Amino acid sequence: MTLASVLLVVLASFIHATWNLLAKRSASVGPVFVFAYNLIACVAYAPWVLYLLTQGGLSWTWAGIGFVLISGSIHLAYSLCLQRGYQVADLSVVYPVARGTGPMLSTIGAFLFLGEVPTGIGLAGLLLVVGGILMIATQGRLSAFMRPGGRAGIEWGTATGGLIAGYTVIDAYAVKALGIAPVVLDWFSNLLRFFLLLPLVLAHPRRAIAAMRGHWWTAVGVGFLSPLSYILVLAALTGGAPLSLVAPMREMSMMVGALLGMLILREAVGRWRLVGCAVLITGVILLSAG
Repeated sequence: MTLASVLLVVLASFIHATWNLLAKRSASVGPVFVFAYNLIACVAYAPWVLYLLTQGGLSWTWAGIGFVLISGSIHLAYSLCLQRGYQVADLSVVYPVARGTGPMLSTIGAFLFLGEVPTGIGLAGLLLVVGGILMIATQGRLSAFMRPGGRAGIEWGTATGGLIAGYTVIDAYAVKALGIAPVVLDWFSNLLRFFLLLPLVLAHPRRAIAAMRGHWWTAVGVGFLSPLSYILVLAALTGGAPLSLVAPMREMSMMVGALLGMLILREAVGRWRLVGCAVLITGVILLSAG
């Protein structure tokens, strides 16, 4: 795995943690907020996509169209699941469970469907990453998941993690095997989500507008940052980085999230979270070496 790929994934992790903090602040809006930031994403990245399309370097196949449709559907389910999780549980529960479940399943998917061969160092790094995530999430106390909202966080986080694994494998195949440009794949995925959610908004337009009052700037932030974080990951995959290493490396966003929680949300960061960050960093280093 090249240094450029590592840097892309690291930058994506910082951006990913940031937009999740923003999404948590607008969790009460629900699906309407998902619609809003998908609208922003479609408008913001349209010039880039149109430029690529006008260059004539893209060739669509039925397989490519099928993968875009599948990707968009899974991403929509992921967005709604994540937003619902943030409505009923804490960020510190939903986010780590989702990010911890995703890499395990996506790495297994890479081994089973993409023919990637696991190495001893890579597997050790994966275990350390997952272990570090659990330390950060629980602070050494499994009872943290049993407090009010904790069980709901586990359920919605696990469901979100399964969807993360699904779209990660699908999208990796689309960019690596079918040659679809990352920004094109993500943009058409956003466009599909926009049209799927449009009837929900049109059914009660005044209610949707009222729900978004005071949340539009947050939607703008998520609309710009969410696609960017994922495009960077897909770019690393396009550059030859193996999915079985990229997927767990993305989870260093948990470390970034803990730091943002401490610095911005003034959350208490105890011994276990610091140890978890150290374990996670060690895992990322091993994954890079593997």
